[in-house]
Amino acid sequence: MSQRVAYYDVAPDGMKIMMDMEKYTKKSNINRAIRELIKIRVSQMNGCAFCIDMHTSDARKMGETEQRIYCLNAWNECTFYSLEEKVALELAEHITLIPTKRVPDALYKRVREYYDEKQYVDLVLIINQINSWNRISIAMGNTASEK
Repeated sequence: MSQRVAYYDVAPDGMKIMMDMEKYTKKSNINRAIRELIKIRVSQMNGCAFCIDMHTSDARKMGETEQRIYCLNAWNECTFYSLEEKVALELAEHITLIPTKRVPDALYKRVREYYDEKQYVDLVLIINQINSWNRISIAMGNTASEK
């Protein structure tokens, strides 16, 4: 499938808002590796091949290991993710599946053991941003292609 709509051309104001949020999340003090792990995991959950391809490539460029990339869908069973990474990934899963998982107080408290109030908000924004990108990419027909 080819891209359905040249959405940057059709809705430049809307896409500027998306890009401004992207700039904001990149400036947050959430570790870049954690940001990329979240983007990959959420994209896996949403089935967005375009974003999985993009963010695994970005993660590799920044030095992320193949093992950590390949095992993200089973992160909770692995010892090579830090507790800080695991709680961020758990939050990402809960927000992505918010209709069924919600964000219970116990999870919020675990997240706050590693992240301050501002970082919590930034994590929520990062998670929502990649969920939005996944939905845009899938709706617009973006696909991953062989390089």
